[in-house]
Amino acid sequence: MEAYARVLNYAIPIFLLLILTEQTFAYFKKRKVYRLFDAISSLSSGITNVVKDVLGLSIVIVSYSWMVKHVALFDIHSTFLLYVLAFVGMDFAGYWVHRWCHKINVFWNRHIIHHSSEDFNLACALRQSVSEIVALFTFTYIPMAMLGIPAHVIGVVAPLHLFAQFWYHTRLIGRMGWLEHIIVTPSHHRVHHAINPEYMDRNYGQICILWDKWFGTFQEEKPDVPPVYGVTRPVHTWNPWIINYQHIWLLLKDAWHTAKWSDKLKIWFMPTGWRPEDVSLKFPVHTVKDVQSLTQYDTRGSIYFSLWTVCQLCITLGFMMFLFNALGSLKMSDIIFYGTFICIMVFSFTSQMDGTLLGLVGEVVKFSLGWILMAMHGGSWFGIESILLHGTLWIKAYLIMSLALSLYFYWLDKPMPVLRQADWAPSL
Repeated sequence: MEAYARVLNYAIPIFLLLILTEQTFAYFKKRKVYRLFDAISSLSSGITNVVKDVLGLSIVIVSYSWMVKHVALFDIHSTFLLYVLAFVGMDFAGYWVHRWCHKINVFWNRHIIHHSSEDFNLACALRQSVSEIVALFTFTYIPMAMLGIPAHVIGVVAPLHLFAQFWYHTRLIGRMGWLEHIIVTPSHHRVHHAINPEYMDRNYGQICILWDKWFGTFQEEKPDVPPVYGVTRPVHTWNPWIINYQHIWLLLKDAWHTAKWSDKLKIWFMPTGWRPEDVSLKFPVHTVKDVQSLTQYDTRGSIYFSLWTVCQLCITLGFMMFLFNALGSLKMSDIIFYGTFICIMVFSFTSQMDGTLLGLVGEVVKFSLGWILMAMHGGSWFGIESILLHGTLWIKAYLIMSLALSLYFYWLDKPMPVLRQADWAPSL
């Protein structure tokens, strides 16, 4: 937990710098690749994901360490080639897990958040799941376990493999010559994120594109078919918590309402998007048919609301970084409470971006929990005074101001959700 948090101390500033670099480059190229509220939603989703990971809120049924101990056929020691082998093995397993998440109804819930943005940029790479509570796909590492690749090697390679998937989420890099034949490039991944019929369910590779070429799922980006991004059932919200559980909620409702017991069971394992005939007729769900006429979900808000929302994102990042650096001095119960507070922060201001009452409700819960946590710690905010003079006083002022401004924006300057015609311009 602490080791991963230390890695994030370096990774998060690098990600933010690269996002700023992409926006700067787009500005000078007169290309619009970011929309404010979409970008904030993406960054907020990243916050919820790393908080979940740092808190260790995942259930592992069969650990990799257990598999190495019980199924390893060889006893090999750490060498550079061993790390390369682990990287390739992890990428192969990642291809299949990624493919299954796209093709099987229940597993799509673990991945929908990543595709939910109707833009394609570096920020959307941070849209990662918090609904992956149970680690179901550890068995895909069995080949590596049989080879005897030690668990500590996987521990080193795993974050590197994950972070290496960040850079190709951009429209500002065109074709990359001979690299197109070996690794996943921005062109390949634009195809993967597109909902055009020509592009759907293609290019599952994470680092190596050869898996797609070998297993029949490869598709080149066509110059005359600009990718249209998003999901075929648009999420129409900025709240990453709602997006994470929107699909599973639909499956639960369909399983409840359908008359056939066989449909109640098979709905979970049918191809993604499948619904029983009786509920699809009785409870229709909007699905995009003509991708070129797709409108993008957006929010019309005042400049003051926009500025305040940016401030909320920055403040949340500050709370998160303080937690990561205080892990060693906090009890596990304190870490859980603190992580919950951050998650409520995200829920609150992203719901306010939707202009819903949920945002105000979340703000009241956040305000109350903040004061309760300070009372539990003798009036101090988790010992923040050790790094910030009058830190607890600043926290109290923030909680009061945040609640007051939330009331103001909800009643007097309310943001409104809108649908805007998108510009599906070709990539570079």
